[in-house]
Amino acid sequence: MTEIVKTIEKIAIEIYEAIKTKDTGKVNSQNKSGDVQVKLDVISDEIVEKYLLKVSSVKEIMSEEKEKPVLKSGGKYLVAYDPLDGSSLIDVDLSVGSIFGIYEGGYSGSEIKAAVYVVYGPRVEMVVARDVVELFRLNEKTNEFEFIKELKLKNKGKVLAPGGTQAKWFDFHKKMIDSLFKEGYRLRYSGGMVPDLHQILLKEGGLFSYPATIDKKEGKLRKLFEVFPFAYVYKKAGGGAIDGYKDLLSLDCKDYHETTPCFFGSEYEIKKVLETYKDKKL
Repeated sequence: MTEIVKTIEKIAIEIYEAIKTKDTGKVNSQNKSGDVQVKLDVISDEIVEKYLLKVSSVKEIMSEEKEKPVLKSGGKYLVAYDPLDGSSLIDVDLSVGSIFGIYEGGYSGSEIKAAVYVVYGPRVEMVVARDVVELFRLNEKTNEFEFIKELKLKNKGKVLAPGGTQAKWFDFHKKMIDSLFKEGYRLRYSGGMVPDLHQILLKEGGLFSYPATIDKKEGKLRKLFEVFPFAYVYKKAGGGAIDGYKDLLSLDCKDYHETTPCFFGSEYEIKKVLETYKDKKL
């Protein structure tokens, strides 16, 4: 596991250099999930593959940008990743990130063993979740990640990051979000999953939501590459991660690019979601 995390550090440094120097334009293709790719999506995917396939403990890798896994001999871990989450934000110079879920035995919520994500912003930060959740920051003078602190969520937060097209929200979901704003929560939403969840984690609480909507009842975010890794992070940090009804890490994954509604937050906000969604059928 340590070998994989150290390799992700190298990957992050190279992707960060690519973000600073490479073309940010689009390519004439979509990934398997239907997203229009930018050139940096493709470049970042190539960087991750180049490094991870050299790691002895890795058996297989699966990218959001690929249709099927890439296998190698030896190893026991499966790594599913989004090489550059939020890449459409790069041309307006907002923070983006990379997400990695490390699985053993198969791809399901119950089989994730660790999670790592990287934020590329004014500073490059990496969060590693194993037994605890740890924050590291890139020292650009030494090109090394330095430990900063352990991250824990409080029982209740103050920040809301509500995703999805509001015109397509179900009425009961909108009422829940409105009620939290009336309690004094502040809107902090960039449209990038990594920076928005990172902010809630560092502010020690709040709620990120990407719910089922009238037009997308299965949600938008992918289980393997985005949802399971962040669910693992938030649960290890003392918070919760649900689909509105049950623990996200209790879910199976029948297709590599399968999506799900998702909510990540502190204990108070997750309880509020469960109370709102109880007995609601979509």
